[in-house]
Amino acid sequence: MSDNPACSDDPNNLAKNPGESAASSAIRVAIIEDRDEIREGLRQLLDGSPSFQCVGAYGSMEVAFDGISTLLKHHERAVTVVLIDLGLPGMSGIDGILLLHDSFPSLPLMVLSVFEDDQRIFEAICAGASGYLLKNTQPERLLASLREVVDGGAPMSPEVARRVIEIFRTGGLPHRHKSNLTPHESRVLKLLVNGHNYRTAAADLGVSIHAISYHVRHIYTKLQVHSKSEAVVKALRDKLV
Repeated sequence: MSDNPACSDDPNNLAKNPGESAASSAIRVAIIEDRDEIREGLRQLLDGSPSFQCVGAYGSMEVAFDGISTLLKHHERAVTVVLIDLGLPGMSGIDGILLLHDSFPSLPLMVLSVFEDDQRIFEAICAGASGYLLKNTQPERLLASLREVVDGGAPMSPEVARRVIEIFRTGGLPHRHKSNLTPHESRVLKLLVNGHNYRTAAADLGVSIHAISYHVRHIYTKLQVHSKSEAVVKALRDKLV
């Protein structure tokens, strides 16, 4: 089964009358999950639960980004929260979180994944995820977490919360250089070191040139440099990549 058109890319899924209390308070969820049976199960859960509505169900980040962008162009509240798998084909969930967060900074993004290792948890949070649940989460807890993240919370599965506490307790934030580059900034810097320009770096990471420019500005600030050549020299000298 491909991406479900019944609940995706349709601004008419919004309430016909925005003043209706039930419709105006609905939590409108976009799902990004490549496994058909899981995606369909999540869609049915949302559409069968009071105050929830599936407005998009996508099998890849590339398709999801276009669909979510289209929905938000029609109405700024067309999508209330995005539920994201990390193990996606093409652009990874983590890189997709970064792209979505850069493009729609006020849109809550919540991970729903089988992965509970430190590296993925750390990278997802650094990329912009507001919550992180494991796929063994019970439906009631999943719905409650979606409400929580929309209200400004940061829900996490107990296993994930323990890992986050342990990371900070031990000071072992993975792959944080003394320059304080995020994992994604480190990937961009490595591409620059390897001779990429903005266009080819964007193509390699599956993001826009604007996103690369955004990250390069942050890299320059953190490395205290003013050009690509200075950044490359400092990266090689200080072994940052």
